[in-house]
Amino acid sequence: MTPHLKSLSTPTGPHSAGPAPSSAARAAAKDAAEGVRSAPRPDPRPADQRHPVAWLTITAPPNRTTPTVRSQCACGRDLFAAGQQRALALIADHEQHRTDCPFINPAAPSTGRAAA
Repeated sequence: MTPHLKSLSTPTGPHSAGPAPSSAARAAAKDAAEGVRSAPRPDPRPADQRHPVAWLTITAPPNRTTPTVRSQCACGRDLFAAGQQRALALIADHEQHRTDCPFINPAAPSTGRAAA
């Protein structure tokens, strides 16, 4: 005996989908719905042409998990520490590096080179 096969019925909803709105129209509708205005971002560099040289990134999660710190500099420094005591030590070391680094302070005495 063969199983009874059910025939496919015709859909009861709309028969065809309308064209999708363009991406610009969707973005405009989304911005209007959220009350968001797009504005050009300002240039992050100040008028005196300064630029970032050293970065200290601290992550201290609110749920008391292990804090982490990364100290980076244009001179090639890239140090990482995890844990409260090591993070505090790296923060202090980063502050000292800011006074010793020739990229940040050209008048700083260069370390590691023999005096002439």
